[in-house]
Amino acid sequence: MSLLAFLGPQELTLVVILALVVFGGSQLPKLARNLGRAQKELQKGMAEGAADADRAEGAADVDSTEDSSD
Repeated sequence: MSLLAFLGPQELTLVVILALVVFGGSQLPKLARNLGRAQKELQKGMAEGAADADRAEGAADVDSTEDSSD
């Protein structure tokens, strides 16, 4: 579920105002861009990890099949 599903309009407004105060208006686009890049890298890493796990699981299945045929 999305975090935004739990936040109403008043809470979102408060978060935006706090972000403006803490980071300043000129820094917010840079912060958003960096967060987007970090999220993209995280998703890429998770996909690579899942692919590695699938490959390892497939190799384990092949090894167990070879052992049972002996």
